[in-house]
Amino acid sequence: MSLTGMDFTLEWKFSGLENYIKLFHDQNVELVIINTIKYVVFTLVINVGFGFLLAIATGYFIKDENVGLLFQTIWMLPRMTPAVIYALLWLWFLDPTEVGMLNILSGKLFVLPPQNWILNHPMGVVIIANGMIGASLGMVVFSAAIKSIPIDYFQAASVDGASDWDIIRHVIIPFLKWPIMFMTIWQTLSLITSYEYILLLTDGGPLNKSEVWSLFSYHKAFSNYEFGYGAAISVVLVIIAIIIALIMLKLFGYEAMMNRGKIKV
Repeated sequence: MSLTGMDFTLEWKFSGLENYIKLFHDQNVELVIINTIKYVVFTLVINVGFGFLLAIATGYFIKDENVGLLFQTIWMLPRMTPAVIYALLWLWFLDPTEVGMLNILSGKLFVLPPQNWILNHPMGVVIIANGMIGASLGMVVFSAAIKSIPIDYFQAASVDGASDWDIIRHVIIPFLKWPIMFMTIWQTLSLITSYEYILLLTDGGPLNKSEVWSLFSYHKAFSNYEFGYGAAISVVLVIIAIIIALIMLKLFGYEAMMNRGKIKV
């Protein structure tokens, strides 16, 4: 389809590499690329980094398992709700009027006048909204990994006088290397191809300030009915995702790990 000029007529008109040439001359591409990099990098930090902190808090510092499980369950509620409901809650929270929850809080705490947060900070809004819900998965995966660490390691570290920071640095993090690798790669690929919450919150606006590559493809195909052009944008996205996945596997030393795991006969 990316090699055709398919439009609203749904006719397969072969056009060769015309869509890819058009992509390189599209004036919006540079802004979309910058937005995508910002979105993926900063949201990934929240998804993995904040998810790790939540896992440490609930799986290590909170000794009562029931309390930790209750906290994790509450944090998972947004992920278990439909995306539209989650987006509506954010739109209510970011209401630009004086009765908007964030405007009320910022006015009470920082004496700031009411403002339109989505209009003024569209990328920040989608990063935080997606990051908060994405951190829940990291929390669950990392918490399970922490609980799988033999308790002997914690006891030995405590006997040697290790502080909580020492235990986190020298016991927990080494054991979580591969879960961290999995979450980083999985979340990166997920963020590159996701646009659901951006579509619901800002629809890529205002003036394409929150338009990312996957949403750019969606808009071209299903808003402008440029199906061939939208398919070409998606193909480029798939190629980029494969390259990023291979680079990240290399950085995490996945090949070396697999070679060490082979049994020589």
